[in-house]
Amino acid sequence: MVISARATIRPPAPSKIKILATADELFYEEGIHTVGVDRIIAGARVTKATFYKHFRSKDLLIIAYVEGRDRQVRDWFAEKEAELSDPTAIARALVDSINSEAVRPGFRGDPFINAAAQFADETHPVRVAVTVHRDWYAKRIEELFRQIGHPRPGDAADDLILARDGALAGGYVGDPIAAGAALHRALDHILSES
Repeated sequence: MVISARATIRPPAPSKIKILATADELFYEEGIHTVGVDRIIAGARVTKATFYKHFRSKDLLIIAYVEGRDRQVRDWFAEKEAELSDPTAIARALVDSINSEAVRPGFRGDPFINAAAQFADETHPVRVAVTVHRDWYAKRIEELFRQIGHPRPGDAADDLILARDGALAGGYVGDPIAAGAALHRALDHILSES
């Protein structure tokens, strides 16, 4: 019996992965509060029972969405660290990646800031998940500047993150090319202090 290459390469996705992928797309494109569970169920082509088997509430799905986006960022850093040995090259690749994201069709700003904006209570589990990501990100950027040899890596990280947040917001509501150029200038200025 011969099994086709297609059958061995890509087995059907489990229902939980389909739900997460659908939620990721809809939450980012349309906003977390505007997308209901029924819409996700329909988009993922699963039953209500299957949805609730994997996620007992919409909030748990939202947290999984934020954590999935966090994993993507962490994976990006791990990949770049394996690829590039120079921390300055990693910082430049990060800014390039942010710029690429901001000019792609369907860009809607930073998914973490968007999620936080929809949950005013700082103790809400979704806000906590966003805070966990932001804290990790700040520490990771600070460590990057420490590796570069910046005399004030914490300040440098704060400056770059503020410039990044501004570039992502400006890229969404304004001119993404100008926002990206400003982000590059901000990184160049920070690096010149090293």
